[in-house]
Amino acid sequence: MVKTLVFSDARYPVNRKVVRKAVIDTLAKHGVGSLPAEVSVAVCGKRKMKTLTDQYLKDGREHEVLSFPLEEVTSTSAAGFASVPDDVLRLGDVVLCWPKVLDAASVDDIMVDEEVYKLVCHGVEHLLGQHHE
Repeated sequence: MVKTLVFSDARYPVNRKVVRKAVIDTLAKHGVGSLPAEVSVAVCGKRKMKTLTDQYLKDGREHEVLSFPLEEVTSTSAAGFASVPDDVLRLGDVVLCWPKVLDAASVDDIMVDEEVYKLVCHGVEHLLGQHHE
């Protein structure tokens, strides 16, 4: 069973069902959907996202989504994740910037829920160790 924790202020009316579906679909696509797992998704504004970006990435860019895996998986590290006492695979956190989500949906000419789904999937893939250049 996959547990999705969604944290959002009332100012950011994210569709929690879409977030949960994106997490479940992405984990299933990568063969870990049947494991007991947990992912948290937070929705924030531009100031908080800028603070996180400045603190962790230091790239000076604005991001729609950031991922914070609990364990870094690289080609040089051991495959898999650390064992935990309660057998729940806690993958980490995905953070969405709500104003950037709205902007991206407008630019892509898609519904906000579709953009949320796409970005959450992207964030969860980063939690699973998939990265892009």
